[in-house]
Amino acid sequence: MSLSASKLAFAVSVVATGFSNAVFAQALTSEQRTACKEDYAKYCKGTTPGGGRIIACLDKQQLSEGCRKVIDAAKK
Repeated sequence: MSLSASKLAFAVSVVATGFSNAVFAQALTSEQRTACKEDYAKYCKGTTPGGGRIIACLDKQQLSEGCRKVIDAAKK
């Protein structure tokens, strides 16, 4: 029975690690946020964060060159 518990604990840790890596990949650096700050305020201020909604909103806009580079890199 403890073998099953250890398998379950291992599976949970693998899933948790996968989710934390996905969240980390979506996090923008301070420099990247600064590049898009004005575009975000102009076009997407009312967009609810999470699920890639802000990046999707920005992607539909006529962005500054620096922000366009950040958004294009985030989509890859």
